[in-house]
Amino acid sequence: MAKKREGGGRSRTQQAAKFLGVSVLSGAVLAGIALPAAGALGLVAKTSVEGFDDIPANLKTPPLSQRTTILDADGGEIASVYSRDRTVVALKDMSPYIQKAIVAIEDARFYQHGAIDLKGIARAVNKNAQSGGVSQGASTLTQQYVKNVFIEEAGDDPDKVAQATQQTLGRKVKELKYAIKLEEKLGKRKILQNYLNITFFGEQAYGVESAAQRYFSKHAKDLSVEEAALLAGIVQSPTRYDPVNHPQAATARRNTVLKRMADLKAISRSEADAAAARPIKLKISRPQNGCITATDGAGFFCDYVREVLLNDKAFGATREVRSQRWMQGGLTIRTTLDRQSQKAIQASLSQHVYADDPVAGTGAVVQPGTGKILGMGQSRPYGFGTNQTQINLSVNRKMGGGAGYQPGSTFKPIIAAAALEQGIGPDQQYSSPFKMAYPKPVQTCTGTWNGDDTVNNEDPKEVGPYDMKEATAKSVNTYYVQLISDMGICPAVTMAQKMGLQRADGKPLKQVPSMALGGQEMSPLNMAAAYATFANEGTYCSPVAIESITDAQGKALNVPTSRCHSAMSKKTANTVNTLLKGVVEDGTGKQAGLKGRDSAGKTGTTDSRYAAWFVGYTPNAAGAVWVGDPRHQRQMYNITIGGVPHDKVYGADTPGPIWRDMMSGALAGRPAPALPTVPIGDPKGKGDDANKGKPHAPKPPKPGNGDKPGGGWHIPGFPDILGGGDGGW
Repeated sequence: MAKKREGGGRSRTQQAAKFLGVSVLSGAVLAGIALPAAGALGLVAKTSVEGFDDIPANLKTPPLSQRTTILDADGGEIASVYSRDRTVVALKDMSPYIQKAIVAIEDARFYQHGAIDLKGIARAVNKNAQSGGVSQGASTLTQQYVKNVFIEEAGDDPDKVAQATQQTLGRKVKELKYAIKLEEKLGKRKILQNYLNITFFGEQAYGVESAAQRYFSKHAKDLSVEEAALLAGIVQSPTRYDPVNHPQAATARRNTVLKRMADLKAISRSEADAAAARPIKLKISRPQNGCITATDGAGFFCDYVREVLLNDKAFGATREVRSQRWMQGGLTIRTTLDRQSQKAIQASLSQHVYADDPVAGTGAVVQPGTGKILGMGQSRPYGFGTNQTQINLSVNRKMGGGAGYQPGSTFKPIIAAAALEQGIGPDQQYSSPFKMAYPKPVQTCTGTWNGDDTVNNEDPKEVGPYDMKEATAKSVNTYYVQLISDMGICPAVTMAQKMGLQRADGKPLKQVPSMALGGQEMSPLNMAAAYATFANEGTYCSPVAIESITDAQGKALNVPTSRCHSAMSKKTANTVNTLLKGVVEDGTGKQAGLKGRDSAGKTGTTDSRYAAWFVGYTPNAAGAVWVGDPRHQRQMYNITIGGVPHDKVYGADTPGPIWRDMMSGALAGRPAPALPTVPIGDPKGKGDDANKGKPHAPKPPKPGNGDKPGGGWHIPGFPDILGGGDGGW
């Protein structure tokens, strides 16, 4: 920092700066602004004297807007996002030709003059006076760099950009003073490096590295002499000299640059002539901006990563600041996405549910023990066109999803886990008639439930008594209604919360017995993470999508981590494993079973068939598949999905095969450990006597309106729903 001399006067540097500012400003401004010569010199000089000292000494340079790159778990690129496509590189990573070319055509005396080129100003003023306008400018590379800083600071606001580029005396005064200071502070090579990184080269490319990639699909350090000359020529007018749309004008401009380089002996005359004789050879790399460009259906996962960043204050105090960081911060985000799993998810969905089907399908896979999201996909591609969507059907509304979908019988294992934790054994039997009234009253966390309604099973032949194993395999509704009524609703709510389950719309879980049948909307990602708890011996880990983030300077940032805690005992988790292995081996989920590896899971279908599910797991992956109408309007009766006609859709016959194929692909070539289980014996007999000596004997059902048309159950404020039953529910 320049020091004041004794007595408070200016230092020599400050005196020189002011002298230069006042003495040359008149000519400099006239060289760049079309003003009448008469009277202008006095006006400019007066303005410069009064305003020069008021300008801050140091130019505040905002971080250059750079692309954010999203990577998969192995470092492969998923997508990049940016408001300005720029990659900042050091001067050593730029071809010497581009350095020579830009100096030759934009500021030939760059290394001889200071911040202001007095000879250039005199020449420009004389030529402009003769032409009566601005036919020639005299801005040095340093001044041009300062102007680009003003533009960068304006961002994408058109009004601010206009202010940053307007031809006014005030802006020119600022530009000149900052240029003087920068020459003093940075030196020529750093200024040249900054200029080549900030300037616009057309075709959405900012900085020479992005320009080299855009036009030639190579790095800036590898540019040939003719390629460098082409890029240097574009800077004066990126539209006029655009080689993509105006190749003849671009060629002529390139040759002008080459001639100028030869005149200045930056290259030899023969080298310039040979380069000028060669035609332009472009190898265009089109801009790939945004999650919409992600391959293998990973656009929705990419969008989820964006939502994680936008919702976390660790990345900025406001959502606007966080959004700017996402678009301009030059972040490198390594995610948890496993490319093999992602491809398998998308391939299975595309095979079984077509994009133009009347319903959609979605799948999500997480890793037990870590919470890592291995992939998520949808049958309708990420986009804005017909049969496309930007709504991530796998996640909660807060994270870019919808209101969720009733999970039906896939919620029953949560009820089973809660009961087991309360000491109710898997051999507990209930009468489980085909149709019954809801038992009441039922204890909640805050009081009691005393509603009136009925529930029935899918098949009239489903008549108990059943124990927990058989009732789970057959997905018997009346068994689970008796079970939750017996133990109370609060343990079920508590267990759901411990397993990370919440309504997709963000509202609290309603404490009603019908929650046993999956009547409250959930997201597939949350269901997959909840089931991973069983695979992980009772420990729940919240889902995470990000492994690490580094900023543009390579500094590591803190990222959200999975939060793991015990949701149930190992014995409970292993007992549920036994129950759900029975579903895929002998129950409603046989069509979802995997060959050559242990798996467990549960089917689910809602009443009126607005949604069908399969949620399951192995020791090393848990996945959820949902099929239905996101708008909750199309019932899945007499419908064709993926080219297969259905009289009515079950969780087993559509989501089940999708789950089987996506998990088979995701786990191909990977270890196949066994699920830990516990032995559960078959009941010794049926009938009321089978319950003797068992804990928590069932309460007798109370009379109710068992003749409700249409079957199922109904509670005011809830849609009709069947949690499941024989035949794939």
